[in-house]
Amino acid sequence: MEPRNVSTVTEFQLLGFQNLLEWQTLLFAIFLLVYVLTITGNIAIIAAVSQDQRLHSPMYTLLKHLSFLEIWYTSTTVPLLLSNLLSWGQAISFSACVAQLSFFVFFGATECFLLVVMAYDRYLAICSPLHYSFLMSPDVCTKLVAIPWLTRVSTGLLPSLMISKLDFCGPNQINHFFCDLPALLQLSCSNVYVTKMAIFILSIAVLCICFFLTLVSYVLIVSAILRIPFASGRMKTFSTCGSHLAVITIYYGTMSSMYVCPEAHPSPEANKIISIFYTVVTPLLNPVIYSLRNKDFKEAVRKAMRRKCGVYGVRVKGSLFIR
Repeated sequence: MEPRNVSTVTEFQLLGFQNLLEWQTLLFAIFLLVYVLTITGNIAIIAAVSQDQRLHSPMYTLLKHLSFLEIWYTSTTVPLLLSNLLSWGQAISFSACVAQLSFFVFFGATECFLLVVMAYDRYLAICSPLHYSFLMSPDVCTKLVAIPWLTRVSTGLLPSLMISKLDFCGPNQINHFFCDLPALLQLSCSNVYVTKMAIFILSIAVLCICFFLTLVSYVLIVSAILRIPFASGRMKTFSTCGSHLAVITIYYGTMSSMYVCPEAHPSPEANKIISIFYTVVTPLLNPVIYSLRNKDFKEAVRKAMRRKCGVYGVRVKGSLFIR
């Protein structure tokens, strides 16, 4: 008797937000606007940092890599979400689903490590300003940037490889807007205990350790800020660090609740809402928090726009554009 192949599912159907049919058009408009703003903002950061010599420092080099990463990270899920809102149920092949999962985990893990490096860079700049140029030289910065891109390949491959080895007998409807790990594990008819444990350990290693290292850097930064004699200086630095910590907490908090403690909220609708924060919200907030609040960056953008306007024969005077 020939062995029966129980892995009969060849494609999945992403249900997305089908329970909100009357809100589909509004949700599409909102997510499209956020996606366009995210892509535009991150491209603007890359262009400004690349063109302005004053921004050729380790901090802005890391910011440019973060912007490049955010473009790919949000593009892994949001275009499919927009398509789902238009078609009311997006079909995706099994191989495409595993590929999306692999890219999503890879970019997510890379961002975690990059945030650690950015926090370490700010720690050196504030707590060791005299040794900053040596400790964060261009060569060191390049190596620190290369590490997450090289080592996180295995992070993205392991979950997708383990998912591809599972059997899926049906149903094939994923109650989510992208191929996420918890949603796929719920559909498998295999024993998923080993896979769940591997994902749990991987999540602890990446999310919790990276968050802890980032938090340590900011605690040391706050300790240094408290020693600043001028209140105005303390408030300005506190404001910047507070904004960074707010976005980092949202990102790590929502991802940890999904992958470290998935049983805390078994509702699929709760999972979708939580996923929105780390797939849509934080990629939009990062360019705002890390660049648009920065004086040097805003000056570089204004300079680039004045140069651009000059190319088209437009002169800026006050707040009016005059031919």
